[in-house]
Amino acid sequence: MTEGGLRLDKWLFHARFIKQRVLAVELVRRRRIRLNDRLVEKVHSTVRPGDVITLVAPSGVAVLKVLALGERRGPAPEARTLYEELS
Repeated sequence: MTEGGLRLDKWLFHARFIKQRVLAVELVRRRRIRLNDRLVEKVHSTVRPGDVITLVAPSGVAVLKVLALGERRGPAPEARTLYEELS
């Protein structure tokens, strides 16, 4: 695990919000992700525990607090330990 943080696309993949890391590029391009209330412009932005991510999807808006970074894309119960839903 990275000590200082983890790339946003990797974190979204580990937390099972996207099926492929390349999909994070599309979310950023379409201006669908905010990190700590700032619009994300680069998919390689660094995520750290305590950060708040806002995702806008067709199914609704998700506001997430990052609790951990994760080392792999594990099963759903493991992925849920990486974040807390605030919305």
